[in-house]
Amino acid sequence: ELDPLRARGAAATAARLGAAAAPGPGLPIGRAIADGTPLFSSWEDVSVDIWGPRTGKTTARAVPAILAAPGALIVTSNKRDVVDATRGIRETRGRAWVFDPQQIIGEPARWWWNPLGYVTDEVRARVLADLFAAGTRPEGARADAFFDSAGKDLLAGLLLAAAVADRPITDVYEWLCDPGEDEPVELLTQAGYGLVASSIASAVLAPEKQRAGVYATAQQAVTFLTNRGVREWIVAPDGAATRAEFSPAALVARGETLYAVSKEGRGSLGPLVAALTVAVTEAAEQQAKTSPGGRLPVPMVAVLDEAANVCRWPDLPDLYSHYGSRGIVIMTILQSWSQGVSVWGRDGMRKLWSAANIRVFGGGVAEVEFLGELASLVGEYQRTDRSRTQARGGGSTSHSLRTEKLLDVADLAAMPRGRALVIPSGARPVLIATQPWMDSPAAGEIRASIARFDPTAGDGR
Repeated sequence: ELDPLRARGAAATAARLGAAAAPGPGLPIGRAIADGTPLFSSWEDVSVDIWGPRTGKTTARAVPAILAAPGALIVTSNKRDVVDATRGIRETRGRAWVFDPQQIIGEPARWWWNPLGYVTDEVRARVLADLFAAGTRPEGARADAFFDSAGKDLLAGLLLAAAVADRPITDVYEWLCDPGEDEPVELLTQAGYGLVASSIASAVLAPEKQRAGVYATAQQAVTFLTNRGVREWIVAPDGAATRAEFSPAALVARGETLYAVSKEGRGSLGPLVAALTVAVTEAAEQQAKTSPGGRLPVPMVAVLDEAANVCRWPDLPDLYSHYGSRGIVIMTILQSWSQGVSVWGRDGMRKLWSAANIRVFGGGVAEVEFLGELASLVGEYQRTDRSRTQARGGGSTSHSLRTEKLLDVADLAAMPRGRALVIPSGARPVLIATQPWMDSPAAGEIRASIARFDPTAGDGR
């Protein structure tokens, strides 16, 4: 059952997909406890990982996947550790772009990205509005059926207006601060988007209380634009200042690296991280459509660490399996099942989990319902009990079968560090020993990268 996950099977899959030129058979998972065999996910597998805090997800899962990426790579995170550990190595393969507007790493703005460059029509404007709304909605907040939908419609229209007029995205926030402003209506009408213009005009002319609610909802979705530190990352430099403009399509074509980092919680710039992630993956999808077999000739890897905190992507469950078929290998890493539910809802999280080809549980979680479902997936075994009865006339032995779970909830909750449970599609679950980067051949290079980018080492960039 595990042959497709072993090196030979994964290499055969790579050859079938036209990705035999990749440096490895796939992304490393770990070693099967039963026989010590290294296991890999193939270049068409997408995965969902659930690892509790401080269980080794960065050292044993994220870093090895990043180093195994054969081409373009995008990494999201809320900390600097994964960037420091891998940046030095990835820079030997091409430029490494670091998006750090909240100065988690201390990276200066040497480049900028225009979020409105993604907006080419009404559909993409709505996608961007949905990303911004999902990224700023407080956890546990209830959506209002009218104002949430109307607010996103308004925001999408304003984003489209700014895009067609080549305005900076900050103009969108200024328009939202002045509900009577009709400039967006004029811009959209001139660009041939009459119906979208009418939609905005109807919001402007709505009764005062209704208009205030719609505008306030839309404004809340882009409140991150008020962060002074973000402007130089997403607005073209003024005057003679020269900073490169980031191109998602160029990153994919050149096989470069993007690290997108943001804090979580209040003031997070996660909406921009999510938008940047979507822009890159859709650029990869467009390139795949024009490639042989409809797949990227060199797979792209997306390691979405802390996805529920800094990369809330509402459509991800619906797109998951599709991206695998395009050669876009996505790894979504969460700290708990409930964390995913808070972003995608109960049904959405189940859809994401089911769409993944590789599911990894790294321990450190105490959610009884989730662990109970894992225990059911692991299955049961039949245990033979023997009893001996002794009587005056002699003795007898009886045997009985008893069914027990292979792993129960308590076993899974107490899983030690260094162990993980892998549930692949088409095979029964397997217990693995994780492989931290410290035990890998690249350990020396990783330590050198950490030393180079350590904040106490000066500017080694």
